[in-house]
Amino acid sequence: MSKKLSAEEKYNIVKRFINGELSQRHAAELAGVHLSTFQEWIRYYEMEGIDGLTKQKNKSYSTEIRNQAVMDYLSGLGSLAAICKKYKIRAKVQLLRWIQEYNAHGAICAKTKRGGGSYMTQGRKTTKEERVEMVKACLGSGRNYGETALKYGVSYSQIRSWTLRFEELGEAGLEDRRGKRKKDQEPRSELEAAKIEIEKLKHQLYLTEMERDLLKKLDEIERRDAFHK
Repeated sequence: MSKKLSAEEKYNIVKRFINGELSQRHAAELAGVHLSTFQEWIRYYEMEGIDGLTKQKNKSYSTEIRNQAVMDYLSGLGSLAAICKKYKIRAKVQLLRWIQEYNAHGAICAKTKRGGGSYMTQGRKTTKEERVEMVKACLGSGRNYGETALKYGVSYSQIRSWTLRFEELGEAGLEDRRGKRKKDQEPRSELEAAKIEIEKLKHQLYLTEMERDLLKKLDEIERRDAFHK
């Protein structure tokens, strides 16, 4: 059973570990806690000093901190542990929740009494060639809309909309069709109908190849993980 230790008592044990007097496992046994709990104490102390070892209520974080932490992680600027340490986030699971929220909705919502607003990257003008590149990158990442939006500096809603249109219509779905005839209008000639059919087949082939490549990557990851177990 875990002992109820004061912040001072936790500090003394953590300092003995830091000074090389105790191993993590021995220090955890001495404190009467699981090894993972003692490792959390070390992390809290490194982030906040002895104040980090006091029992705290759920800590709140500003929208700016949440957003910057997620952006840093998605940009590859550090591991979960490193980003948590940088922004003094007490639990890695909290950062994971913010990342999931961003990838699901393209926004990190502010916590206010009435739900608040949200941070969202603003959309920007793009060429068809840029949209094709972004969509292919999104599909290659397993449809990670949030990460792709961040990488290319567009909004979450833009990259999601383009990806869905590309999957349905191919590259033609990424054209700026404002002022043009509707996509469901009948082809004006047999030649046009043949071209449309060819483009559909090429698009289906591309999606099949993309799915095959993703399955290969997944298989490689599973093989590598099995090898290291």
